[in-house]
Amino acid sequence: MISEHLNENNLHHAYLIEGAREEIVPEIFIFIESLGIQTAGNPDFLHISTDSFKIEDARNLKSYEGEKSFSGGKKIFIISANSILLEAQNTLLKMFEEPIENTHFFLIMPDSNILLKTLVSRFYIIPPRRCLGGELEVAEKFITLPLQKRFDFIKELISEIDEKEEEGNEIVAPDSVRSRALKFLNAVETVLHKKLKNSAVLTLPGIPGGTYTAQNFLVSCFEQIFKAREFLRQPGSSTKSLLESVALVVPSFSK
Repeated sequence: MISEHLNENNLHHAYLIEGAREEIVPEIFIFIESLGIQTAGNPDFLHISTDSFKIEDARNLKSYEGEKSFSGGKKIFIISANSILLEAQNTLLKMFEEPIENTHFFLIMPDSNILLKTLVSRFYIIPPRRCLGGELEVAEKFITLPLQKRFDFIKELISEIDEKEEEGNEIVAPDSVRSRALKFLNAVETVLHKKLKNSAVLTLPGIPGGTYTAQNFLVSCFEQIFKAREFLRQPGSSTKSLLESVALVVPSFSK
């Protein structure tokens, strides 16, 4: 429970929580409301949910932070993002170097490793909960598919287009294609770790008749997943091409 790390009588200036926003954000809302702070129609409360947090977002947030509280009490900012651009991170770093009293931030991200170490050091870090749930079942199915069906699977995975909308003082953006792709890669990696422990010889779907020993294949396979995950966090990269590059190197297992 996130609330186990939150002390209502001694709130930290900024919290960093790694995990799925759909699980974490509702818990934070419940905690905030338990403090007697409204999360709707309250100018001292702002929730920003976006794919990529940009420099404009950081500047707007800094402006909001500097405004005087309407209620005279606490100001709460919740930011859930899949990535934060470097320029935006530098702006946040300057903000957190000089905390303002009764102003508190909650940052939720699927992977905090992309953040500057100096920025991370400004946060109270709440340990992530590693729960992939249904993603593991999807990954299990994926590794049994032949190459063409893997490509069809990927096309379906990224076919939906995100729609953004604004509701009052809350900026809402559903989990993006990139976010779903990252969860999928994490699940594939987890499943492969388990499978490779029990496999001596592997077959690559992209190389007819090509077999590799498990030990020799480990490095190249997980390196490609790592690279795809890194490029997914960069604006402008092709989610479809990156996932297809993983489909080519992930070994094929029978059901």
